[in-house]
Amino acid sequence: MSFAAGPKTQNQMEILLNAEVVAHRVHELAAQISADYRGRPLRLVGILKGAWMFLADLIRHMDLEDVSVDFLGVASYGRSTKSSGEARITKDLDQSIEGLDVLIVEDILDTGETFSYLQEILTARQPKSLKAVVLLDKPSRRTRPAQADYVGFTIPDEFVVGYGLDYAENYRQLPDVRVLRQEGKGEKG
Repeated sequence: MSFAAGPKTQNQMEILLNAEVVAHRVHELAAQISADYRGRPLRLVGILKGAWMFLADLIRHMDLEDVSVDFLGVASYGRSTKSSGEARITKDLDQSIEGLDVLIVEDILDTGETFSYLQEILTARQPKSLKAVVLLDKPSRRTRPAQADYVGFTIPDEFVVGYGLDYAENYRQLPDVRVLRQEGKGEKG
């Protein structure tokens, strides 16, 4: 189901993961990644727009000396709560990743379609290694086999916003992860 945008839409939200729980888990992921990449240069590739907040907090907690960042814009949702199933690049990388250890930083792993697309296009650019960290994993929605190397939280099949994730470019600023429901519909995204 697609929600109509605009002031007439009434949305209800409930907190799924509060800000403290998210912050603690991000700190744990940063420690694990730091241990795995100690002594090696690492390029983080943040997937726009949803992963920017996660990436910012993650990198602040990393204990690595040589970390660089680039961004790749990929769209598959638009103004809907369901993925279109077709990913497209909206912003390409600014620098080559050839010969580098690369860590994709993604907000959510859902159907696996966008994730598989990312792995395919980035692998073609010949990095030394390619791994991924996702804040949220929703395995019940997989239509393609996909698995991240580092996972923050496994969540149920609910449409979530906050902590960088949006619905029609809204709610990214929320400090926690919330389930979004349209009032009166009782349906999930």
